[in-house]
Amino acid sequence: MNAHRAQLISLARPVYFSLLASVASGIAGTLWVSRLGGAAVAAVAVATNTENVLLGVALVFASGTTVLVAHARGARDPAGVRTAVRGGAVLCALVTPSVVAAGFTLREPLARLVLGGSDPAALRLATAYFAISLPGTAVFFAQQLVDGILKGAGDTRTPMRLALLANGLILVCDPFLVHRYGVRGAAVSTVLCRSAALAAGIAVLRRDPLLRTAARVRPTTRPGPSALRTLATGLPMSADFTLRQGGALVLVAVVGRLGVTAVAAYAIAYKTLYLATMAFYAVRQAAAIHTAHTRGAGTDARGDIGRQAVLLSGALGLTAAVLFAGTAPWVMAAFGAGPAVAHQGVLFLRCVGPYLLLMAGFIALGGVFEGSGGAPALLRITLLGTAVQLPLAAALSGLRLPGVALALAVSMAVQCAAVATLSRRALSTAGVPA
Repeated sequence: MNAHRAQLISLARPVYFSLLASVASGIAGTLWVSRLGGAAVAAVAVATNTENVLLGVALVFASGTTVLVAHARGARDPAGVRTAVRGGAVLCALVTPSVVAAGFTLREPLARLVLGGSDPAALRLATAYFAISLPGTAVFFAQQLVDGILKGAGDTRTPMRLALLANGLILVCDPFLVHRYGVRGAAVSTVLCRSAALAAGIAVLRRDPLLRTAARVRPTTRPGPSALRTLATGLPMSADFTLRQGGALVLVAVVGRLGVTAVAAYAIAYKTLYLATMAFYAVRQAAAIHTAHTRGAGTDARGDIGRQAVLLSGALGLTAAVLFAGTAPWVMAAFGAGPAVAHQGVLFLRCVGPYLLLMAGFIALGGVFEGSGGAPALLRITLLGTAVQLPLAAALSGLRLPGVALALAVSMAVQCAAVATLSRRALSTAGVPA
């Protein structure tokens, strides 16, 4: 097996399982909350969507720290490692209090905004959930930073174990706390269990040989410039994620014009696609870490890493496309979809294969750009793709969900063409065989 491919697999596998653990515990938590009624489910769902936005904020310091630590690790520069860690910590410390304070103060207007204010019971429960979960953002952000440092140090297994610990504890605590305290109990369970995983993660950081060595040397840059460097590195990655999340929300609004049945079918199918897309993003993180490491070591292996990442992710995408097409009726049945919803969901899952295959290649190659400082260019390509996707989806919505799937595929084809062209130019300029 190609050495780069083996390293990508080694790094990506734990990342995938950590992402999968979060999704599984979220589904299980929703099942427990569903016993409290529809208003409670709506409140927790709103909080979950809000956390996706907050994850975009966390990526500024978490992903930026990952890339900078990996680069310094590759260069065998302990001072650079300490500088990168301190920059991420300072940026996290600056961002967290403002997000927590603003979120807690504006918890009711925020709940009203995302719920539309149409259901007083859901509004009250969402506000109560936010009163606990938004201060708990401090734990969430710190956890993301710890994961980012460990990943930059080449350790993706420990973040996986921490995710399994946190989400395993949530599975144990949710039944008791939700039963006793309702929606507030779900929020308390999440914050407490994440705090336990955070404490374990900090203990691991203190024992990590690379970080212990780095702690004994003087950092190369003062805290302010270090934080600015982390910001410059992580901000394009954060903006890329946030833009994709925003585009996905607008796409739901486009699907909403097709009626409730189409929305239900699309929602079920899209959640199912997470099983594949999380694998693509796991390869992307692995490619970013491995690229930064090799670049720090003075080796420009972007061409080979990019090829191996695309091959690996493409194989996953092809497998997912075939499986979803073949098992679509069983997938919809597993979610309890009625005949009309199941029919449209099956059709969408069978039409979305080309999009998955193209997305697999684009997302994987994006990791190489992130690891080599090309995230701003990648952000521009994502902006281009979103600008193509949304109007095209609206125009093709007359074909119903197959039209939406076609718009997704065309948009991703445009992004793939753009990133392939940019990649060839970058490698040609650097004198690396494309």
